[in-house]
Amino acid sequence: MAHTHSHDDSGHDHGVGHMHGSTDKKRVLIAACLTAGFMVAEALGGILTGSLALLADAGHMLADAIALGLAWYAFHLASRPATGRLTYGFSRVKTLVAYTNGIAIFVIALWIVYEAWDRLLTPTPVLGGPMLVVAVLGLLVNIGSFLVLHGGDRENLNMRGAILHVLGDLLGSAAAIVAALVILATGWTPIDPILSVLVSLLILSTAWSLMRAAAHVLLEGVPPSLDRDLIAGDLVKTVKGVREVHHMHIWSLDGASTMATLHACLDEGVDAHQAVSAVKKRLASAHGISHATVEPEFGRCADDVDGHDHEHDAVPHHGHYH
Repeated sequence: MAHTHSHDDSGHDHGVGHMHGSTDKKRVLIAACLTAGFMVAEALGGILTGSLALLADAGHMLADAIALGLAWYAFHLASRPATGRLTYGFSRVKTLVAYTNGIAIFVIALWIVYEAWDRLLTPTPVLGGPMLVVAVLGLLVNIGSFLVLHGGDRENLNMRGAILHVLGDLLGSAAAIVAALVILATGWTPIDPILSVLVSLLILSTAWSLMRAAAHVLLEGVPPSLDRDLIAGDLVKTVKGVREVHHMHIWSLDGASTMATLHACLDEGVDAHQAVSAVKKRLASAHGISHATVEPEFGRCADDVDGHDHEHDAVPHHGHYH
């Protein structure tokens, strides 16, 4: 039986995706400029006042300005068409950047914890008044960046990474304000490193969830909202003439567009073209799978070697990726 190729493209939903992409790109660029601009002021403020909380927040902002710049570049690359060598295009660059962002946040947060421990052992004087002024200005800038990004597509992993960075900065500024107020009221300087550690721990947990989500996409795992075996069973139940579905793979290109490959065993006498078309329509309408490659089979599976069916092997057989 001739192999039936999928002619539908994941670009069917490009209208909405492209619209989101261009506004997300602008949002990330605005946030990157705001963050980079204030980061310099906050770093100087941290050095002059002796505040670790301010320096920690400036460190976050430095990494975030770079990360937001990378996120902007990822959106820029993703709009490029696919090539003969990169047949899926550049969509996955956004996921790669999201994963890298997660690692960067981890490293910064660990550095802050290390610095804070050093400060607790050997306390240093902190100028509460100037620290408060810089922290309040930082909070206002971060709130501005957060509001700009919050209106974007939060299903997009790259956008989630960008929002996470700014949220970390926002928490850092809030912690610096609290620390400055405590120092002004009581003169108790250990509050500065203690609050910077609390912020770091919060950011570490959110960074971990972002890295897990991005890694799942990079490892071509089945999207969390879908169940491969249930979908295979649904196709057998709902598509007339489909007797069995095997060698099924479902993965996401960028956390948004989902793809699948599968073998569909058909009853004798069934029109292969109609069956394949019905399978694709069902995958798109019921499961949100926008691009599918379906191989129709009658009787024996084309991938069987010497009559041995790999589907029942302990090691799953890898299907055809197109």
